[in-house]
Amino acid sequence: MLKLKRITETYNMKVFTDSGDYFGDVEEAILTKTKVTAWRVKATKTSALNKLLGSAKGVIVPHQFIKSVGDVIIISKSAIPSYGEEMPATQAMQQ
Repeated sequence: MLKLKRITETYNMKVFTDSGDYFGDVEEAILTKTKVTAWRVKATKTSALNKLLGSAKGVIVPHQFIKSVGDVIIISKSAIPSYGEEMPATQAMQQ
């Protein structure tokens, strides 16, 4: 059975990778007229994202990298930026 969730219920929801790493918290959903196109995920002090980004506040993750939305959000590991690489899948949010 498909369970519906309000967008407001996802704010501050924990985001994990499909390998179980804590990625960050949802800051907002980016919408078009009829669907979610991306998620803005903020880096928290204990997240792996904070270690990767340094001074950036978080990233914008395209919706196609979202695997599941439930009690937490699960994203594909390919959405994680790597050291020394450009971020093709995500965009860093600067201060």
